[in-house]
Amino acid sequence: MDIRAVVTGFRDAEPLSGLPDSWHWSPAPGIDFAGALSADGKRLLQLSGRNSYDQELAVSTLRFAREHEDTLFSSNSFLGALGGFEPPAGHRFDAVVGIAPEVHRFYRVENPDLTPHVRLTFPAYSCEFSGEETLDEAITRYRMLRLNHLGREPLPFLKMRYANTRTRGKSTNPGRGLTEPARLVEELRLMDGGTGSFVEFENRHGDVWRAEWHGSWFVAEWNSQNGTPRQIEIDELVEFATARLRDR
Repeated sequence: MDIRAVVTGFRDAEPLSGLPDSWHWSPAPGIDFAGALSADGKRLLQLSGRNSYDQELAVSTLRFAREHEDTLFSSNSFLGALGGFEPPAGHRFDAVVGIAPEVHRFYRVENPDLTPHVRLTFPAYSCEFSGEETLDEAITRYRMLRLNHLGREPLPFLKMRYANTRTRGKSTNPGRGLTEPARLVEELRLMDGGTGSFVEFENRHGDVWRAEWHGSWFVAEWNSQNGTPRQIEIDELVEFATARLRDR
C-alpha cells in the first residue's frame, strides 16, 4: 500500500511542519490527527487529539516513535511503551506508547485495508504500562486511558482483587483485574472496619501487596517470602498504596 498517497488523499491533509513525511488533518472541529511515515515507509504512525491538539507535542511524539519504533514494540507487540521521552515545555509526559492494529482497529470501517499498516502512538507516562499486557489487557488499557486527551494526568497501571465484608462487594474475576486507582482508594475506605475485608493490588512491575482488616489495617508484600504484615492506619495505607502505583 502507498501510505503517502492514502494520507495525502485525506480531506484537508497538509504537511506537518518540523517533521519530514508527516501530515496533519482535521475531519471535524476539535478533532485533529497527525501522522508520519515509519522510517521504512511501510507504516503510518498516527496520533490524535480531542479538543487538546498541540502541534509541537505531536511532532515530538511522532519523531520519537519513528526513531524508536523497533524498541517501542520489542517487549510487547500489542502495547509497547518506551520511557525517555522529553516533551515540549508545559507537558509532563515521560514516555511514548505504541498501539498495534489488533488493539486499535482504526479505519476498520472506512478503510479496512489501511488498518494493518497503522500503529497509533501517543505521549504517555511510564507508570501506565507493565510491558506484559496480553492482547485482551492491551485492548482494555487502550480504552481506559483516553489517550487522545493530550493534557491528561497519569492513570497508573493497577490490577486489583478484593472482598468487602461491609458492602458485600467483591471481585468477579478469578485473579487480579485491571482497574483505576480511584477504585482502589474507594474500596479501601469503604471496607474500613469490615472484619475479613481485603484488597490485593499490583503495580506495573508485578509487585503485589495485600491489605486486610482484622480490628486494624495490616499490609504486607504478597509476592515476597519476606512480606511481613505491619499495622497501618487507613490514611497512611491509602497514601502507601497510591505511591506504589507510581514506583519507578
